[in-house]
Amino acid sequence: MAASEKRNHPLILYLTAGFILLYFIYARISLYFRRRRLIKDNGCQPCLARVNKDPFLGIDILRENFRCSKSHTILEKTYNRVQNFGQNTFASRIMTMPLIVTVEPENIKTILTLKFKDYSLGARHDSFSPLLGSGIFNTDGEKWANSRHLLRPNFVREQVADLEAFERHFRLMLKAIPKDGKTVDLQELFFRLTIDSATEFLFNHSCNSLRMVGEDEETNEDAIFAKAFTYAQADILDRLRLGFLDRFRKNVKGKEAIRICHEYVDKWVDDAVRWKEQRDAEKGAGVDVKEDRYVFIHELAKQANDKKRIRDELMNVLLAGRDTTASLLSNMFFEIAKRPDIWAKLRNEVASLQGRLPTYEELRNLKYLKWCLNESLRLHPVVPGNSRLATTDTILPLGGGPRGAHPLFIPKGTLVAYSPYTMHRRPDYFGPDPLVFRPERWATLRPSWEYLPFNGGPRICLGQQYALTEASYVTCRLVQEFEGVESRDETGVWREALTLTCCSLNGTKVALRPDVSSAEN
Repeated sequence: MAASEKRNHPLILYLTAGFILLYFIYARISLYFRRRRLIKDNGCQPCLARVNKDPFLGIDILRENFRCSKSHTILEKTYNRVQNFGQNTFASRIMTMPLIVTVEPENIKTILTLKFKDYSLGARHDSFSPLLGSGIFNTDGEKWANSRHLLRPNFVREQVADLEAFERHFRLMLKAIPKDGKTVDLQELFFRLTIDSATEFLFNHSCNSLRMVGEDEETNEDAIFAKAFTYAQADILDRLRLGFLDRFRKNVKGKEAIRICHEYVDKWVDDAVRWKEQRDAEKGAGVDVKEDRYVFIHELAKQANDKKRIRDELMNVLLAGRDTTASLLSNMFFEIAKRPDIWAKLRNEVASLQGRLPTYEELRNLKYLKWCLNESLRLHPVVPGNSRLATTDTILPLGGGPRGAHPLFIPKGTLVAYSPYTMHRRPDYFGPDPLVFRPERWATLRPSWEYLPFNGGPRICLGQQYALTEASYVTCRLVQEFEGVESRDETGVWREALTLTCCSLNGTKVALRPDVSSAEN
């Protein structure tokens, strides 16, 4: 290399570094002025309610949240923070990520509908994908739209109203309920019931975990799957909380649970793909193929050729189909068991069936039963909190200024969390007694975005009618079969067991008194 070239070499490096630095400064200045214009044009003011004392990393809030997680008071802490601030939107930090927490219906409506494309699910895919792959609950954009298009036809009324299947599983649950006044944990039975009905709905094969109550389940393949699925789902929450730190734990038990779940579901996917291939071959040979009944997994196999895609979507739907219904029933019966007046009103309403099994239309017309479900979803929403990550600079209509009444600027990279648990406790929407379980309030309530039991907007839960139908049916049948219910919970106070959904930490311990006039004894 010539001497002149040697002299020019560091000069080129310095010039390149200088240009990069100048570009960075220019980009930052341009971003600053662009944001200032956006803030001015929209009349935004900063969020003055800040929850963390550490303004840089929010370590104080992280520590407090971990303490609350261990004491099962995360939801209560968010509620208390809103009460203490006297505002419905406040700011915080998660390490380097800015965080906004809101319980304003207009803000939530903006996030979930009006500016839906300004937000993504954030880190959810990384935490969910080891178990769920890429399905409807943890993807964005075109992938999510394709998943929703694939699944939507499978949740029409004809599929979600299979009351005969619900009755079969209910009768198995009925056998596990003591008739002599002994205490039973209905929550455990509800979770068995819903995984049994959900696996039958999805795979055309039920786990039948209710058949194994009190038996040795260690060597039963279905029972092993049900147990592994419960553990793998709880492990998702650990990954969410740990974030990037999750990669540093071995998590042998979590990985084994996921392997068991995938192998179990793959077996039914393989069967469905073989069924489709045989069906196509028969059609190609001119055979008139008739299908006896609807099977969810067969319909997916018709529409998707990728086995992993079918498994991913099945795992996604199973997650929702099992937990939302079981949590709803558990939370509701925890409250009802303490209120003989509510049980008496349910008995009076269900008496109109004259002991007959309800039809789908009759279930929908049981008004007081519907009020009880609504009230449970209000007081104890099964998905009590959620969040979205801003993928671009955007605006929320409320949260800025001294009283939170002005628009709020949301920079790209901000996590916006919303709490239905806290919002459902606002007295300005639900009356002066929002902490009380009172189904009668629904005689006049006609809520909009202030009531969010199944999310809203384009991502509203596809299976909400399935969950409500199953919960209605099970409640109606229990009311028919039992004359009374008594709470056996030692504290009488509901405490949160928060995973991806929320149920009672202490279970739903009750005693049920059979109706001597019932056909079941």
